[in-house]
Amino acid sequence: MEILLKPIVTEKMTSQGDKFNRYGFLVARRANKLEIKKAVEDLYGVKVESVNTINNGGKSKSRFTKSGVLSGRTSATKKAVVTLAQGETIDFYSNI
Repeated sequence: MEILLKPIVTEKMTSQGDKFNRYGFLVARRANKLEIKKAVEDLYGVKVESVNTINNGGKSKSRFTKSGVLSGRTSATKKAVVTLAQGETIDFYSNI
């Protein structure tokens, strides 16, 4: 099972990375905190201090078309905010 899907690179997460040494990831919905911690440590070679997870349910969406109203849902996601030990950093742009 793929644990880490992609990093969250937003203005808010970038400022938290600078100030509090926290980094965000989209993770698999069935992954727990221990699996996320191990995956980040193995992939980036850093020491993880703590992991916080957030479950986001999908939103209901509808739109009006010529043939009527179309309804659906966006997919549910899970985010993880990882706090690293003092002096550790992750550079997402090094592989570009």
